[in-house]
Amino acid sequence: MELELHQIDLRYEHLRRHNPPLERQLVASLADGGQKVPVVVLALGQDRYLLLDGYKRFRALRRLKRDTLQATLWDLEEADALLLERMMRSSDPDSPLEQAWFLRELRDRFRILPEELARRFDRTPSWVSRRLALVEELPTEVQEHVLLGRLPAHTAMKVLVPLARANLRDCIRLCDALLKAPFTTREAVALKAGWQQSSAEARERLLVDPVLFLRSLRALAGPEGMGDLFHLWLEDLGTLAAVARRAKLHLRQGALLTRRSPADAQEASTALRQAASDCQALFQRSDRELPHA
Repeated sequence: MELELHQIDLRYEHLRRHNPPLERQLVASLADGGQKVPVVVLALGQDRYLLLDGYKRFRALRRLKRDTLQATLWDLEEADALLLERMMRSSDPDSPLEQAWFLRELRDRFRILPEELARRFDRTPSWVSRRLALVEELPTEVQEHVLLGRLPAHTAMKVLVPLARANLRDCIRLCDALLKAPFTTREAVALKAGWQQSSAEARERLLVDPVLFLRSLRALAGPEGMGDLFHLWLEDLGTLAAVARRAKLHLRQGALLTRRSPADAQEASTALRQAASDCQALFQRSDRELPHA
């Protein structure tokens, strides 16, 4: 069916993450070939339709000054339609924070109990509780870091949510420290323990240089604790993987290496060669140490 854009209700737009580079590509695609995939709507009455799926397409068509769009109409109750749309989504999966927004919306708007949400999502009540804590316990600025991928959601749930319940200011300050390097969740837990056990002066040192603070904790732990070289090596590999994932995310978000100046391109090329050389040396030495791996 064909609908006019002014007939569309966008009440769930706040539950969807914006991805400007992807949406710019979508605008170009729609301008070139038109709308090929209809959006999904639910009838509200009085010629109004609730948009369930297709918020990026709607925004792209609006930017192109189009008056109409193609839509598929579902004949379901609103809560059931929302749940079905989420289950059918195969691309662009929700982040933990988007899952949390959606769970809170279902709970508050439709009075669906957390136990029922867990059943409908085939998850445990603990999973629902941890997701809801992201949006109900964490300060807005910390949520923003999670949404943008600067801070792993698992780290936020395990380390910052409990701290936020006790002291919001401490939560924000420790979050600032965790953003200074790609810490694993285990390292973040150690930094949180060090924060809670430290004096005000030691906490300031942690905020200035959390990497050095963590090394100090490892040294104090000795060879039987975090200082064990094998486990330190494993943590280094985890950090390396986290850095690689973050760099890949920055490329997906539009780093646009091909459009830089010659000087920037040369700097990027040098940095890539050095990173590849260092990683290759690590992998070769690790292969010699663990020939069965």
